[in-house]
Amino acid sequence: MRRILILGLLFTLMGSRCNMPSPSAPTIVSITQANAPATIDSTALPVTQVPSTDVPPNASVFPDSNAYTWQEIITGLQRPVDLKPDGSGRLFVIEKNGRIRIIQNAELSPDPFLDITDRVNDKNNEMGLLGLAFHPNYSQNGYFYVNYTGEGGNTFISRFHANGDMADPNSELNLLKIDQPFPNHNGGALAFGPDGSLYAGLGDGGSAGDPFGNGQSLETLLGKILRIDVDSKQPYAIPAANPFGNEILFYGLRNPWRLSFDTAAGDLYIGDVGQGDWEEIDFVPAGSSGGLNFGWNYYEGNHEYEPPSTGDSELTFPVVEYSHADGGCSVTGGYVYRGSMAAWNGIYLYGDYCTGNVWGLIHSGDQWQSQLLFETHLLITSFGQDENGEIYLLSDNGSVHKLTGN
Repeated sequence: MRRILILGLLFTLMGSRCNMPSPSAPTIVSITQANAPATIDSTALPVTQVPSTDVPPNASVFPDSNAYTWQEIITGLQRPVDLKPDGSGRLFVIEKNGRIRIIQNAELSPDPFLDITDRVNDKNNEMGLLGLAFHPNYSQNGYFYVNYTGEGGNTFISRFHANGDMADPNSELNLLKIDQPFPNHNGGALAFGPDGSLYAGLGDGGSAGDPFGNGQSLETLLGKILRIDVDSKQPYAIPAANPFGNEILFYGLRNPWRLSFDTAAGDLYIGDVGQGDWEEIDFVPAGSSGGLNFGWNYYEGNHEYEPPSTGDSELTFPVVEYSHADGGCSVTGGYVYRGSMAAWNGIYLYGDYCTGNVWGLIHSGDQWQSQLLFETHLLITSFGQDENGEIYLLSDNGSVHKLTGN
């Protein structure tokens, strides 16, 4: 089997609460760019670049994390799992039970923006209202998109319409309904890419070990990153550049829990939850082709799980991984910082649900530096980013925190 050589990174867990001393030297590994399978007629993913004059140089070293903190700005939420801006200065936070709440001027609106608790099924820990994305032209058309588990525990990706501070729960247009064989591994992330398409992350359908082989099968949407065009027709169109002639863009994923695009570079980052030993971050550079296979269930991270007995599969391995032996349990994908604190510019931040650890990842050329920066002891369900590039952290205990200087 041909492999893209990516050396895994093992993180050392260190002690203090929200802030901690930075390790003396980062770990550096090399990465070789993956190619799409030769049988696929792929097209590069379009990228919208932010002019370099608007963005400070990317950080080449990690800031002293003792000088920064995750400031609590909101409490009292019910299991928040996603946070998105709409371009108006407001933030919208998902509650897993089926509500979306508005944060404005660091205050939580008492009335929900959207309440679809009547159709959201959150009976299992990994079920519920899971993802949110605002249309790039939301200020004109009022469209936004959600990913939730509903009747039968199945996945629904739907469009709603809003006006001002209130969305119409009766405006639902269902784009996709995807049968889920088990209640776990539903994925749920939604994001609009630099090309204007809607991207969705779906898990492998659940249970353990991917019993139906969904991650490697191109006959199902489970275990995939999907890309659809929501503007050309209703409910959606298949982008011509999609490599398999359907919704699938990437495959070989177990449970992609959060995906995001670097708003300056256009790169895609995916946090994929591991089976029992390894958590991983996957990376797709801007301009890469579709059709990449991230390896599950042949591999968990960089480690063989159930490799194929025959055939030659080209896989894209993670740029970073961490072990459950070091105390983690479930990766939470994050964002590349593009806010007002220049020392953080270009650093990708992500965390672990169980430990509350937050790592930073610096990408420079073909090199990666990774470093443990914070031990928050929060149950990190998600990160968020506002329209100014600042980054937020959501905790399962109902709070929202913003990365700030002390």
